[in-house]
Amino acid sequence: MLVRSIRCVLPLTLLLTACTVEVRPMPERVAMPPLPPPPVDYVTEPAPAAVVSVYVEPPIDQPPPVVVGWAPPPMLVEEPPPPPFEEAVWIGGYWVWEGDWVWAHGRWAAPPRPHYHWVHPYYEHRADVVVFVTGHWDAEGAAFVPPPPGLRLVVEVAGAGVVPGPRPIGPPGCFVPAPPGSRRGIIVPAPIGTAPAVMTSVPAVIAPGMRVTNTTVVNNVTRNYNVTNITQVTVVAPPAATASGQAVSTSVPALAHLAAARSPLVHAYAPEPASARSIPAFVPGRPPLALPERQAVRAQLALRESPALATPQPLRPAERTPAAVAAHAPAEQSPRRDAAVKAAEQKMPDRKVVDRKVADRKVADRKAAVKKVADRKQDKDDPHR
Repeated sequence: MLVRSIRCVLPLTLLLTACTVEVRPMPERVAMPPLPPPPVDYVTEPAPAAVVSVYVEPPIDQPPPVVVGWAPPPMLVEEPPPPPFEEAVWIGGYWVWEGDWVWAHGRWAAPPRPHYHWVHPYYEHRADVVVFVTGHWDAEGAAFVPPPPGLRLVVEVAGAGVVPGPRPIGPPGCFVPAPPGSRRGIIVPAPIGTAPAVMTSVPAVIAPGMRVTNTTVVNNVTRNYNVTNITQVTVVAPPAATASGQAVSTSVPALAHLAAARSPLVHAYAPEPASARSIPAFVPGRPPLALPERQAVRAQLALRESPALATPQPLRPAERTPAAVAAHAPAEQSPRRDAAVKAAEQKMPDRKVVDRKVADRKVADRKAAVKKVADRKQDKDDPHR
């Protein structure tokens, strides 16, 4: 009873004495800024310490496929010089089989015969092995024919002392080797006719998931005189696949020399061949040739990616040592690379001019064929001629 009486009297007393009670508003909640994301952790694998770098003499017409038991290594970097003449074609700059995966160094070359074009190498993941067709020259109008599904897979014997690498890691089908600095064995699915050089400037990968799409190629080849084939390819990858942990979606030139001229993120430069003499392309069943000594690969990791690919995180105060700041600075552009790109773009002929040349050539060929038929008919009518 006493407690109930106190509860009833207390509000009445406050009212009679005109006592006021100040009600303070609740303090506003201040939104805390989100924590910055963790710094990009590059876990790219080091480039091979040494590789065999050679010039390879490409075959004429499509050669037979070669079956290899493990995947080619990640791509290396080259800086194409300006083309020496208008009809020059950039060949090489990819991995070939010569009893081991060796680097076919890139170079400018003229087609061996009139109206011949360059066909990029073909890599296919099939039944846990690699079906490989080396880059070659082919006649105008000839389309690349992929190895048939019923191909008997006889794996080539590796050269003496060669240590096999990991088997291909990725989905079955046509692919290109992974970007520089990637985990060995990773493959990147790509349409038939894709130049391996499109991988030179894209981020390294540590898991399958990167792929090349939107390649526009006529007859699965790139012609050096028909500028309508000059297209862009799109390289995409989810965050889980890249070494930086960030998604990738970027466009790269489809032409090999323009793609190779782009600034790389991992500078794993291919060594110059010790000999200027070309070796013949591998033939299935042939014993491996004696190869030159391995040469060192000059490798350097660019810690700052292009803004179109990733946003680098600033260094934390505890990490701001002079060495760390210098390493975190953006990689300098290569003057030679920029000059090569500009020179190549300037040498690309105007579309109307090239189309007119192609049309004139077709008219001339048609007139020559008509004249040849007429001469044969005249010789038949006049046996004494």
